[in-house]
Amino acid sequence: MDIKLSDINIRDPYIVPLPAEQRYLMFGTNGRNAWSGPGLGFDCFVSKDLENWFGPTPAFQPPADFWANTQFWAPECHLWHGSYYLFASFARDERGRGTQILIADKPEGPYRIHSDGPVTPRQWECLDGTLFVDDDGAPWMVFCHEWVQVEDGEMCAVRLAADLRSAAGKPMLLFRASETGWSKPFEANGRSNNRVTDGPFLYRTTGGRLIMLWSTVGVDGYTLGYAASETGRIQGPWRQAAEPLFSKDGGHGMIFRAFDGRLLLALHAPNTPGSERPVLVEIADRGDSLAVMRHRARGVRAKA
Repeated sequence: MDIKLSDINIRDPYIVPLPAEQRYLMFGTNGRNAWSGPGLGFDCFVSKDLENWFGPTPAFQPPADFWANTQFWAPECHLWHGSYYLFASFARDERGRGTQILIADKPEGPYRIHSDGPVTPRQWECLDGTLFVDDDGAPWMVFCHEWVQVEDGEMCAVRLAADLRSAAGKPMLLFRASETGWSKPFEANGRSNNRVTDGPFLYRTTGGRLIMLWSTVGVDGYTLGYAASETGRIQGPWRQAAEPLFSKDGGHGMIFRAFDGRLLLALHAPNTPGSERPVLVEIADRGDSLAVMRHRARGVRAKA
């Protein structure tokens, strides 16, 4: 079925350009049951122009004995050593959330189980794992240690085994949400100083600077900004940008290069359940920083 970008109800859009085929794939969290109800799996949409999409087609459907039963979130498609891997977050009865890795022979799937359960620490509440490959060619996963467990949300990294089936070391803390001025504390779970970290995505600028997009709760709702590694390595230290990139109730972003050469930021907005839509915003790579070129772009819809 053909559908406009602005009519697709998904969160956490992740777009994969396939230059040889001149088409784009898009994955995301199913907006209909993002927060409650049974986890249905993940879908894939296909487009040639980023405006008109075909789909959805199933990318992953959980087997009958799958450990998770709800809140299937934030699928990311990564190519590694000739296979395609889907990093995604899952939960069991809304607790015990972690990022598990799936595998497929084609980017659109179908994906099957790869890692033995989550590769994030089993005792932690975690989400939004993303792949990063360092200068030595070693794979890492950057992920969030959730505010529901630690109050001040943490951004962490862990080395992965070469086959991406498991962690190959202990996680390290990169930074906390409170280290930036655009993260706002909020009350929940009997605490008044909760702060969110979610949606990490790593990007190397044309000047060689390592940047991490990430999202939080800001003054005007969901907010997306970035941090930069002072050493150019995943270990950091990480310095937060003074201002966010997108602060009007939109976030969980990633960056990709369109076939016409534009550098695009994909995110969802607004953050209102049921109203979320994929949004594409043109950005500029200034060598050592990122800047928004057009605040309103394809897919933007007024907040409900």
